[in-house]
Amino acid sequence: MNKFATKLALSASTVFAFSMMSSLPATAQDYSAWDNANQNASFKRCGTRDLSEREIGMIEAAVQKRINNAKKPDHAGGGGGGNGGGGDGGGGDDTTRPAGTVVFDTYFHVMCDDNGNNCRNTQAEVDAQMAVLNNAFAGGTGGTATPFAFNLVQTNFVKKTDWLTISSGSSQETAMKSTLRQGDAATLNIYSTNLDGGLLGWATFPTDYASNPLRDGVVILAESVPGGTAAPYNEGDTGTHEVGHWLGLYHTFQSGCQGGDLVADTAAERSPAYGCPVGRDTCKKGGEPDPIYNFMDYTDDSCMFEFTNGQAFRADTLSLQYRK
Repeated sequence: MNKFATKLALSASTVFAFSMMSSLPATAQDYSAWDNANQNASFKRCGTRDLSEREIGMIEAAVQKRINNAKKPDHAGGGGGGNGGGGDGGGGDDTTRPAGTVVFDTYFHVMCDDNGNNCRNTQAEVDAQMAVLNNAFAGGTGGTATPFAFNLVQTNFVKKTDWLTISSGSSQETAMKSTLRQGDAATLNIYSTNLDGGLLGWATFPTDYASNPLRDGVVILAESVPGGTAAPYNEGDTGTHEVGHWLGLYHTFQSGCQGGDLVADTAAERSPAYGCPVGRDTCKKGGEPDPIYNFMDYTDDSCMFEFTNGQAFRADTLSLQYRK
C-alpha cells in the first residue's frame, strides 16, 4: 500500500500526543526542551536550528524577487497562479524548473568503528534511503514533482569509533563534517550515525553555506532509513524532511497561524502534528486543515507523502540563489 492509500485508511479517532515546541534548546546539547514525538515513540523529530530574522529576511527577499520577475509582462505565462512560494501566492509550475532537471551529486557517509565493523548502515540500506528520497522529490508518493533528483556518487564507510554517536553542535559533529565533506554548495552530504538526545536528524539551510561550508549537509539517525528500528520513523522520511531544510524549506508550523511556512498553498498550523491526526485544524479560520501529510511537518513516516507546488517553487528559487 502506498502512502496516499495508507493515509486514507487511518482513523481520525487515534490518540495522539502534541507538542508546542518550535525552537531549538538554548544550548547545542540541551535536549530537555524537546518533547517526545508521540506517546509510542522515544524520538524527537528534528534538530534543525531556527533561522534568525536576518536569515529569514534574506530567504524571503530571494523568493519575492523571483515572484516579481515571474509577474513581469515579458515572462511567458509567469506568476500569479496561486501555486507559488511567498506570502502572495506568486510563482508556480510555469516558473519552477522542470521535474528532475536539477540533480545534486550526493555523498553518503556511514559511521563504523575503528576497525570498519559495526557500521550504522549497509549499502542496501543506503540505496533504499536514496530511492525514498528520489521518489519523494519526484512526486512518486502523491505530491508535487519537484525539480530535484539526487545522484549517489559514493557511499563512504567511515572508520571512526568516536563518531558512532554524535550530538548536534558538538565538536564531534564539527570534526566529522570537516574531515568528510565533499564537493561544493551544490553537493549533498548525508551523515548517518546514532544521534544523542533522541533526535532523528538535522540539516543546514542554503543560507548557511557561505559562512561555514564545511558544516553544510544533512545528519540522520541511521535507524530512520527504510527498514530501520526507529518506528514509526523508519521509512526514510527523516532524510526527506532534512533534505527539504537543506533546500530551504521551513517547517509547516514555522510561523504558526500567522503564515505557517510562508508558502501560499501550504495551510498554516499552530504547532507540529504527530502521529497522523486526520482532520486536525489548529488555525480555525475557515481555511484548510493542517498540512499533516506534508514532508515538512512532524507526523509519522507513514502519514507523510507530499511537497506542494509552492514548496517546489521556493526550494527551486533558493537553490538557484545559494546552491549552484
